[in-house]
Amino acid sequence: MANDYLAEIRDVNLSYLMIAQQMIRHDRAEAIFRLGISGEMADLLAGMSNAQVLKLASCNVMLSRFRFTDTEILSALLRDKAGNATAPVHASIIMSSQAPETIL
Repeated sequence: MANDYLAEIRDVNLSYLMIAQQMIRHDRAEAIFRLGISGEMADLLAGMSNAQVLKLASCNVMLSRFRFTDTEILSALLRDKAGNATAPVHASIIMSSQAPETIL
């Protein structure tokens, strides 16, 4: 069972790193905002080789994490009902006001 979790974590990590690299290479500023990372972290991620991505993805911890460290953000998203487009916008505004993370 633990090995199943580790395999799933590796898959999520690999997907996260690959999409992060694509986003950064396509539009660095938008990627920094959407991923909630620093410019330095964006540069490190963008410069990783395929071998480095695979090695990092294989670690036994999740590299990505919820950005909902503030219950107000998660509550705003949970209040979103069909036809209510303001909750995701409100959550985005709150998240954009938070400082970017310096680690994954």
